[in-house]
Amino acid sequence: MQNLKTHYHPEVKTLENKSIFTRLATRSIAIQGNTILLLYTERYEDYSLPGGGLDSGEDKIEGMMRELSEETGAQNIRNIKPFGVYEEYRPWHKPGFDVQHMISYCYTCDISKELGIPNMEQYETKNGMKAKWINIHEAIKHNTETMATSDKKGMSIERETFLLKLIAESID
Repeated sequence: MQNLKTHYHPEVKTLENKSIFTRLATRSIAIQGNTILLLYTERYEDYSLPGGGLDSGEDKIEGMMRELSEETGAQNIRNIKPFGVYEEYRPWHKPGFDVQHMISYCYTCDISKELGIPNMEQYETKNGMKAKWINIHEAIKHNTETMATSDKKGMSIERETFLLKLIAESID
């Protein structure tokens, strides 16, 4: 799969003499016209692609389908195709490691417009995460404004906005 970008968080100055934890994840790109299925998270005031960490030994496609279904209630997931890989190095604030190396495998897919009932994890519900079909350009504009003005923004907004811009280019 094509590497789309390797991003280093500003706090990660070097990888030399750092203990690194690697996390594999997937991101789903479901588009219908100019609308895309995203997750809006109230806590961070941002839009993100559905997705998350793979379980140990889990197949990437199966993990992508699981995450998409759990977070959005997506149904009839089909026509899955690789879009690319986004790598990032972020600070890790838990014992045992200095840096997290997140590798996100991104896939396009088709799904039914109507969503079923999501089965989110407790922290996702607590953070106010909700699935929403939205015009991709509105989502990019919103995230760009959040990055410029909000102190609530999370570490993933740069990845998400970068990916949304690439996706928009591919559909325009």
